[in-house]
Amino acid sequence: MKSSAIILGSGTSNGVPTLGKDYPESFLADPKNHRTRPSCLIQGPTGNILVDCAPEMRLQLLREGIKDIEAVIITHTHADHIMGMDDVRAFCLKYQTSIPVYTSPQYQEDIRRVFSYAFRDYPPGIWVPRLDLIDIPDQITLGGVTFQTFWVEHGPIPCLAFRIGDFAYVTDVSHIPESVWPNLTGLKTLVLDAVRLAPHPNHFHFEKSLQVARELAAETTFFTHLSDDYDHSLTESSLPPNIRLAYDGLKIEINHEPPAEKT
Repeated sequence: MKSSAIILGSGTSNGVPTLGKDYPESFLADPKNHRTRPSCLIQGPTGNILVDCAPEMRLQLLREGIKDIEAVIITHTHADHIMGMDDVRAFCLKYQTSIPVYTSPQYQEDIRRVFSYAFRDYPPGIWVPRLDLIDIPDQITLGGVTFQTFWVEHGPIPCLAFRIGDFAYVTDVSHIPESVWPNLTGLKTLVLDAVRLAPHPNHFHFEKSLQVARELAAETTFFTHLSDDYDHSLTESSLPPNIRLAYDGLKIEINHEPPAEKT
């Protein structure tokens, strides 16, 4: 059975282009250098699962023609990953019910604090996002696909990563614990944080991402959470053929059936 992942946003927390900066015309002319904040969508056989709610979430979903969401997964609660969550209200209104939001208890507390109004009572006719906060387990089936979830280190905090069949998504990572490495082997496609060229205390940078990508040896690795250090076409021209840069709207096929046994 096949599903797909759409990289809704491939940029870092500032987005690209970043406010207050001048860019060469050649940089701005490439649509792949225009990066919204990081998130992705899993299109399963029975529903769409939104991973993180970037500030541009509404625009990202409109761009991709996405009209339905079954559930939301939040990897962590930094602003670039949750500040579009208010727009979930459109789906609450459409379905006349709350939207399941899966994350850790720690991040549920943050969501309740930042979006406290979403958990209050209102008179009829007042619409706010209604969020059903649920602990995310190590394995869960949503949208007809099974997510294996695990935690990586994002500086001092944990960040949720996941695998579906031959695809894995690891955003915002500075260290992958040894116990997690087996979850990231034998992949067809890996999406991996590579925030900038210089080292960063809370993220993989370019050289570290290259090292990890080579060690994990997915058939194809796409770097994401990209700053304006990366000029898409120029950078890709110097990369090995199995390592690419993600871009907004990139669609990746996922095979989530177990591999056939060899005879």
